[in-house]
Amino acid sequence: MQKGRVNKMAGCELCPRLCRADRSDQTGYCLAGKNIKIARAALHLWEEPPISGTKGSGAIFFSGCPLKCCFCQNYRISHENFGKEISEKRLAEICLELQQQGAHNLNLVSATPYVPAVKRVLDQIRDQLRIPVVWNSSGYERVETLAQLNGSVDIYLPDLKYWDEARSARYSNAPDYFAAASQAVRYMADQVGKPVFDSNGLLKKGVMLRHLVMPGGKQDSLRILEWIAETFSPDEILISLMSQYTPFYRSKDYPEINRRITTLEYQTVLDRLIELGFVNGYMQEKSSAKEEYTPPFDLTGIEPAAHGEKFPC
Repeated sequence: MQKGRVNKMAGCELCPRLCRADRSDQTGYCLAGKNIKIARAALHLWEEPPISGTKGSGAIFFSGCPLKCCFCQNYRISHENFGKEISEKRLAEICLELQQQGAHNLNLVSATPYVPAVKRVLDQIRDQLRIPVVWNSSGYERVETLAQLNGSVDIYLPDLKYWDEARSARYSNAPDYFAAASQAVRYMADQVGKPVFDSNGLLKKGVMLRHLVMPGGKQDSLRILEWIAETFSPDEILISLMSQYTPFYRSKDYPEINRRITTLEYQTVLDRLIELGFVNGYMQEKSSAKEEYTPPFDLTGIEPAAHGEKFPC
């Protein structure tokens, strides 16, 4: 691949799909076109404690997604592409507005289809931004694309969803998921280094790797944990083991995952994680499996504040 290829709107190669769509006049596999599109920008309290803190993470939810999970809780924006197109100038304003509202960090959710534009915005506001930038993604990334974010992202918050390619093909139409995501996660850790916290316990730098335990996926989860232990030392990354799986969207079409996980499924995976020495991570209570943890995608925060309106500091 020629240097700089991933920057081009024509022949898009930003994600592992390599759909090569000419996004100047059509959408890619991810449903993104030529303009930035977002569905919500607001303080968000439902991330891990070192991300959400007491005031919330400044979450910007981007429309479209390269990974089409049949159980996606954000399906309205990932599958249905709900949102509003905005300019790079407006995105820069939104980032600074979230900082002014007291956000502990700037949390860019599923922004992969817009990497070149987001990079330009982050460069533009670098001198004004006083909070860390979080890259919150499915893990289905290209190292070549992540390289563009070097120096602009402080915290990576990726998923590592599957080890088995049959499962990733069935539920996310991505048989190459683990091959791509495992390389991406390794690169993320190399790029930002070991986790660093401030005096209040907020994460300032590093990788927090999420894994969602799924119904019938216990063995897949255990294989993922073995890979993590073979690849990283316990002080190199943080692990967030999630129990919040809730049947969403098209889960009903797949009977084997059209249920919540059992206590045994989650506890088995958690016990193995601890055995492997990853004791400084994060776990969820099973009560986290609730639909209300999905924010309303209602274009909150996208329009500029009314003239004279001040944000709370």
